Amino acid sequence: METKPARVRILDAAHELMLTVGLARTTTKEIARAAGCSEAALYKNFDSKEDLFVRVLAERLPRLTPLLSSLAAEPGKGTLEANLTEIARQAALFYEQSFPIAASLYAEQQLKRRHDDALRKIGSGPHKPIEGLDAYLRAEQAVGRVRADADTYAAASLLLGACSQRAFAYDATADGERPPVDAFAARLARALLAGITSHNCVAREDGRPRS
Repeated sequence: METKPARVRILDAAHELMLTVGLARTTTKEIARAAGCSEAALYKNFDSKEDLFVRVLAERLPRLTPLLSSLAAEPGKGTLEANLTEIARQAALFYEQSFPIAASLYAEQQLKRRHDDALRKIGSGPHKPIEGLDAYLRAEQAVGRVRADADTYAAASLLLGACSQRAFAYDATADGERPPVDAFAARLARALLAGITSHNCVAREDGRPRS
């Protein structure tokens, strides 16, 4: 049976440990042991635990950042409603899976500050999806599909804030269940569109604005 490359084993082990014991309590030593390699081998593939955490988010969780980047590069493609629905769907799944990993940091504020500092040094952090969605909405604004006076950063913050809140806000409801992701994403997209587009800018099925 073919053995997986060390980098893949390390990512798999880090993902599993971060999900089960949380980021704060996961050590590189434990990750290396679970991956069947040395800590030296881990550091040959990743610069730090924070770097490994970012790679887990990018390669083992729903691909939110690539989606935002690809849409921002091609404004006017598809309909705004369909694009925002898919963004909301991917974001909701991303936060649902990443929240259990990162939540433990909030119980250890000194560790969280060190973690945040490390993320700044490698140009990452939880603000990046907001910036990515803001960039996409500004690109759509430039081609006339988002109102010129719309606050794109606030719109991005509202949509992604709702998606992140879905990861924990419904645990104490009567049934303890999160809203189904597809219906949730569609409702968010429609609500956001009402605030950032004028009636005649709502896209037709071919992606062009209605006149």
